[in-house]
Amino acid sequence: MATLPKDADLPGARRAFWTACACAAVLAAATVAAYLRTFSVPLFYDDVPSIVHNPTLRRLGSAFWPGGRSTVSGRPVLNISLALNYAAGGLDVRGYHAANLAIHVLAGLVLFGIVRRTLAPRLGPGATAMAFCVALLWSLHPLLTESVTYVIQRAESLMGLLYLLTLYAFIRGAAAQGRARPLWFALSVAACLLGMGTKEVMVSAPLIVLLYDRSFLAGSFAEAWRRRGRVYAALAATWLVLPFLVLSTNGRGGTAGFGTDVPWWSYALTQLRAVTLYLRLSVWPHPLVFDYGSSMAEPSLQLLPHALAVLGLAAATVWAILRKPALGFLGACFFAILAPSSSVVPVVTEAMAEHRMYLPLIPVVVLGVMALFRGLGSLALPVCAALAACLFWATWRRNEVYQTEMGVWSDTVASLPSNERAQNNLGNMLAKEPGRLDEAIARFEEALRLEPGYADAHFDLGLALSKIPGRRDEAISHYETALRLEPSFVEAHNNLGLALMGAGRTAEAIGEFEDALRLEPDHYKAHYNLGNALSATGRVPEAIAQYREALRLEPDYLEAHFNLGNALGSLGRTQEAIAQYEAALLLRPDYADAHYNLGNALVAAGRTGEAIPQFEAALLQKPGFGDAHFNLGSALVAAGRMPEAVIHFEEALRLNPEDTAARLSLAVALLKTPGRSGEAVAQLREVIRRDPGNAQAARILAQIRLGRE
Repeated sequence: MATLPKDADLPGARRAFWTACACAAVLAAATVAAYLRTFSVPLFYDDVPSIVHNPTLRRLGSAFWPGGRSTVSGRPVLNISLALNYAAGGLDVRGYHAANLAIHVLAGLVLFGIVRRTLAPRLGPGATAMAFCVALLWSLHPLLTESVTYVIQRAESLMGLLYLLTLYAFIRGAAAQGRARPLWFALSVAACLLGMGTKEVMVSAPLIVLLYDRSFLAGSFAEAWRRRGRVYAALAATWLVLPFLVLSTNGRGGTAGFGTDVPWWSYALTQLRAVTLYLRLSVWPHPLVFDYGSSMAEPSLQLLPHALAVLGLAAATVWAILRKPALGFLGACFFAILAPSSSVVPVVTEAMAEHRMYLPLIPVVVLGVMALFRGLGSLALPVCAALAACLFWATWRRNEVYQTEMGVWSDTVASLPSNERAQNNLGNMLAKEPGRLDEAIARFEEALRLEPGYADAHFDLGLALSKIPGRRDEAISHYETALRLEPSFVEAHNNLGLALMGAGRTAEAIGEFEDALRLEPDHYKAHYNLGNALSATGRVPEAIAQYREALRLEPDYLEAHFNLGNALGSLGRTQEAIAQYEAALLLRPDYADAHYNLGNALVAAGRTGEAIPQFEAALLQKPGFGDAHFNLGSALVAAGRMPEAVIHFEEALRLNPEDTAARLSLAVALLKTPGRSGEAVAQLREVIRRDPGNAQAARILAQIRLGRE
């Protein structure tokens, strides 16, 4: 950030250099301290589809082509950064947060360098103090917490770093001599290109660089072009990648662009209120809201003050560009960076978002610091330090909200109870808490009261109702409503299929699972559920194919291994069934049912000695498993271990006194145990008393009598 000038100025240069280094160190340390508590913040909300369920992160080669409709779509540089995190630590959140914080710290340092170098020709040594205050207040401002703490909003902070680096490298290149000059310009163009691949907001960077040159270096656009036209041509060339990246997102699944259901004018009216909100939060950052919902503004006189404020600022910016270039540059930065997301191009899922102020906050802070230094003189520095302390505390407290997803949505609902999405997501959090399902249902119902056409809320309410005995039909109704509203809702098809199976409507369930797979062929749970439905209707070979496909997509799918084993066993393919049960037990060694079924399969394969430990393992995990006691007893009889067999048959009878087969087997084992024939006879008589037509018991009893005679 600082360089040493000629030898004549060496003492002063050294002092300036070390002062700048000290400022940079304090800036970095303060920023890290403010975000220290974020390293355990979980991945949640958009983090889940963009990171947890993003298969392109698993290999660096595939990360260049992010697909789907998540935040990473059409943003390969963002996706690659996440893939590097995944390669280093999987889904360990600490690595993702460390990277986010490093990006933010670097952005603050680059901002410090930009402001310092811009002000140095006018303020001399005083430029360092003002630049330090600007960078410190910006880095610690709680309005930026969403861009730093919420992992997937690395889209904003990484783009912001590359945007600032584009300008910083250009400034260095304009001042450099010799071979360093083209290297700095090459870095500027490279940062700009990477920014285009990070987030579309980068589109304004080449224009802002040109405006900076005109305002602070060349003095006019013509002179800027004359001196550095090839640099601008190279920067403008980075725009060429944007159309391909934007088109690859397919309008983010219909949630962004002019092809959405939201009229451009309605979105534009909403942004009038959004811009004034952003400005207020820049000055007084309370309350901060994680999610502002998706409701759009309608024409109203209440929007007039917002319109006058925004139009007034825009007009002042145009005037300043012509008459006061430095001030005009700040205003242009504010509007140009906000324009892609906060103008007329609808973003259906986000009417407003605090992360959009990551870069636009800079000109606001610069103006504020300039006013303080001009009005307070030498007192400005301690005042800025006091403000930084307040912002540090506010950021620290704001990050407390992010410690749990429940905390995020509870805070959002408290700040904005009319936000149907926040109500619904809070319901999802409550549904995960034991004993709070009724509270969750109330939140889902409130979300639907606010927005009756909210497909996700219908789905989530259906999911909650399906867990309550006697309310399955209501759940089915809500799933069906969700699908009427959004026919391509894959999870709704899948869950409706599960509910229909529970209601005994298996043929209809098969149709829903097939619809889910038509929409998303790699939905491994739908393959598994379809396998269960096919198996239930006797179509076992087809079920086996579905289980195998589920396992191809998700090799560690425990239940698919288990049910595939059951299906193979039912067709007499015992050895294959054994392999599946063993695979299930590798994944979960304490799976009692898998031990039990493996024991049965081993008995069927004539490997009774191996079956005994499996039944014993099942009983170790589930002591009240009556069938396991019975089958273990039978295996022990085959092994000639009668006293032990008797114990397990007796336990099976204790658990189920009506189990005639266990009583009969107990009688046989007692007969083969020296000195216990009397007990055997008593058990046989009890079998006949309970089941007078039991021919086997009568025959054994008759043989005993003949033997005695």
